[in-house]
Amino acid sequence: MGPKVRLLTPGDVRELAGRLGVRPSKRLGQNFVIEAGTVRRIAALAGLQPGDVVLEVGPGLGSLTLALLEALPPAEETVMSPAEEASLPAAAAATNSRGAGRVMAVEIDPVLAAELPRTVAERAPEAAGRLVVVEADALRVTGPDLSVAESGRAVAGVELPAVPTALVANLPYNVAVPVVLHLLAVLPSLERGLVMVQAEVADRMCAGPGSRVYGAPSAKLAWYAAARSAGPVPRSVFWPVPNVDSRLVAFTRRDPPESAAGREEVFAVIDAAFRQRRKTLRAALAGWAGSAAEAGRLLRAAGLDPGARGESLDVSQFARLAAAQRLEPRTI
Repeated sequence: MGPKVRLLTPGDVRELAGRLGVRPSKRLGQNFVIEAGTVRRIAALAGLQPGDVVLEVGPGLGSLTLALLEALPPAEETVMSPAEEASLPAAAAATNSRGAGRVMAVEIDPVLAAELPRTVAERAPEAAGRLVVVEADALRVTGPDLSVAESGRAVAGVELPAVPTALVANLPYNVAVPVVLHLLAVLPSLERGLVMVQAEVADRMCAGPGSRVYGAPSAKLAWYAAARSAGPVPRSVFWPVPNVDSRLVAFTRRDPPESAAGREEVFAVIDAAFRQRRKTLRAALAGWAGSAAEAGRLLRAAGLDPGARGESLDVSQFARLAAAQRLEPRTI
């Protein structure tokens, strides 16, 4: 059994927001979930395991946070000898040392970040010690010894105090895809995720080659993970009620395609291919390759049709094309 938790009701959410003087911000993409059944469903679909460290981005007033704390399984008692512990891989040893799971909430709004621990202490006192709140922009979050790239230079990021294994969040609609891609890039410990996003964004995240909504976000997410739709979320469960539909997207990390090219090189060709998606790859990639003729040569070297369009390529084919540019000497 999980800890005893009193979830927020619609009245609780509005009362708490009023007391804090908080109005949902369009600039921050805030729409607070006010229906207890919805947050319980999300927490259940996340499939949390003992020892999980759950990263929640944009916890807001704490509706989903409380449900996640309620859903976290109790720690499994594992007795190991010092020799057995020493033989564990680093990631497994970290998980073993965590014991009971935790929720690590990253909140950009200082008022909400300060209030969340008080809300949890009041409504889930047994679980209060399993919450860590980090006041930060999720796009500046890093793992250990990493920095964030910005405009071609490295800037100091906000290092998380624990190693997250799962991302579960109601993401701000205006930054949902950049946040997911950033976190997968800087937090290799993230094994899986369940995020709530705008329905159109969910379609793009889950789309495969040949779909009319397949694009750069689809291909880039596929570099890191396999994504699938995990069901709709009605507008009525939000405050304020949004003008768009919402959907859950689940993903599981997988190894990227084998390639002589690195992630940044692959993402550069993906961006170039979809910047002018109506054009053939030979034309769309002219700027990336230096000329249309050179683009055609590299496409043929990668075993791809220069007359095809970007929407027909999967991420492994983009990786093959990026590798061709690195490996094939340019013709004059």
